[in-house]
Amino acid sequence: MRRLAPWYAMALALVLLDQLTKYWASASIDYAGVRAVTGFFNLVLTHNEGAAFSFLAGAGGWQRGFFIGIALVAIILISVLLLRHAGEKLFCFSLALILGGAIGNVIDRIALGYVVDFLDFHVAGWHWPAFNLADSAITVGALLLVAESFRPNVRRAGEAR
Repeated sequence: MRRLAPWYAMALALVLLDQLTKYWASASIDYAGVRAVTGFFNLVLTHNEGAAFSFLAGAGGWQRGFFIGIALVAIILISVLLLRHAGEKLFCFSLALILGGAIGNVIDRIALGYVVDFLDFHVAGWHWPAFNLADSAITVGALLLVAESFRPNVRRAGEAR
């Protein structure tokens, strides 16, 4: 269990930072308001009832339980993977990012019924869908998992040699 402590601590720190930034955004920015920060970045407050890119946001409410269920299954699966691969630093770092992000967003879904998004990047009038710190952690974690999968001679515990 000691080998898992750093990964769970990292995920917990990410959850806390994610929730603090969402609280700050909700308290500081009017809903659907825009605060220009730079020529390519704004702060905007939106409530996402769907998944990534607001997928299923207008589905009538059933999606809330569906996305909570998916997140809870992912949290359990990630915990099992962390336990089985606790010594693989990059793999576990990636999983801890995804775990913290998943927990951060599921807290919003359970408590609020939606996920608070507030980061808005844009170029030439085109805006990337608003997102939050949890979304960023999930994305970076997933990209690191993909990169890690291409590393030569990487073997998982229990993998046949």
